Amino acid sequence: MKRSVFAYPYIIWMLGFIVAPMLFIVYYAFVGTDGGVTLSFMGEALSWDNLNILGYSILVALLTTVICLLLGFPVAFILSRMRKSVAAMLSTFFIVPMWMNFLLRTYAWRVLLDGFAPGMLNTLWAVMVGMVYNFLPFMILPIYTVLQKMDESYLEAARDLGATPRQSFLRVVLPLSVPGIVSGATMVFVPSITAFAISQLLGGKMTGMLYGDLIYNKFMLYNLPELGSALSLVLLVFVLLSMGVMRWADRERGETGNKLW
Repeated sequence: MKRSVFAYPYIIWMLGFIVAPMLFIVYYAFVGTDGGVTLSFMGEALSWDNLNILGYSILVALLTTVICLLLGFPVAFILSRMRKSVAAMLSTFFIVPMWMNFLLRTYAWRVLLDGFAPGMLNTLWAVMVGMVYNFLPFMILPIYTVLQKMDESYLEAARDLGATPRQSFLRVVLPLSVPGIVSGATMVFVPSITAFAISQLLGGKMTGMLYGDLIYNKFMLYNLPELGSALSLVLLVFVLLSMGVMRWADRERGETGNKLW
């Protein structure tokens, strides 16, 4: 039996749950209620107000990614310096909360903030807390995986050449961790820019609408699947372009010989 046979269930699942919904989005975005092809929905999706909401969502996603990187990199580095058995045990503390439902975790933060920091609820900071909490493991684990495989001889050579700990970090550890940083940034940025439940539960109407909220409202509140599909298509194109840029940057670095700084 050919090995490719085992891929058939995955291909069928992908066609049914990934390709088919994408085709429906494209259909509703370009086909009007009368069945004719139209660009009116895409034109409305690209209006200045909607693009402003997209820009605001991008800023929130970038801020979330930066905070996750600043918090996640030291944690991943510390774990990579520990014994593998200890690091594996500690890393489970970041994985176990992900076994709980996403909405339940967000509701829990709403209860905590309302009980211990009521003035913080319904603010942008509350949204950032929810974003960072939910997406931080996606930053830690890829960086930890890369750092764990780092050849210790590089650090030993840096010390033998008189490099200080700061120089060793900047010229050895940081360059070698770039693939993990790129992977983690992608895994945090993409869900951050599409999130809507966190902003609704923790931010309310006081923090400004995110793009995910806008799409949700068009589909669920206003029953406008055509406009919602057009907005989703714009977001899909932007996400694919962002992922392409990140992969291109990582590939360009690899083609330069994976040099240390």
